[in-house]
Amino acid sequence: MKLTSKGRFAVTSLVDMAINSNGNKPISLSEISQRQNISLAFLEQIFALLKKREIVKGIRGPAGGYIFARDPSFIMVYDVIDAIEEELKITRCNGVETSCLSTKRKTKCLTHNLWNNLTDHISFFLSSVSIKDVRDNSYESLFKIKEKDGFESNNQRNI
Repeated sequence: MKLTSKGRFAVTSLVDMAINSNGNKPISLSEISQRQNISLAFLEQIFALLKKREIVKGIRGPAGGYIFARDPSFIMVYDVIDAIEEELKITRCNGVETSCLSTKRKTKCLTHNLWNNLTDHISFFLSSVSIKDVRDNSYESLFKIKEKDGFESNNQRNI
């Protein structure tokens, strides 16, 4: 799956904004950079893309920074990842339903449908979780894995 630091940092920075927002007071990228240990230059790239997709608004001036363009409960994690131009895809398919890059043949690989379905489930999950949900840690019930034959999800396992 291709989810890079750019995608993780975009979500992290918006959750930071949701935690630290004080009404409509803008939050500077340097504040987020210091709190989350993310390069300021990298945040500037990320926020330019988030602003372009109207997830955040930039406020100019000495007390400037960024505010949410809409309520964080309506900003889905999937939309953030999509806004920064990340592609959620586990298969190595070339976009054609009949072939995979992992095979030299022009047919689907044997496990194509498995990985394609997993990608769909991940996309559905991330489309169901808002920035507010992550801030409040209230998304756990969305991905409870039913225990089967002694299997426990990582969240339930005592390590």
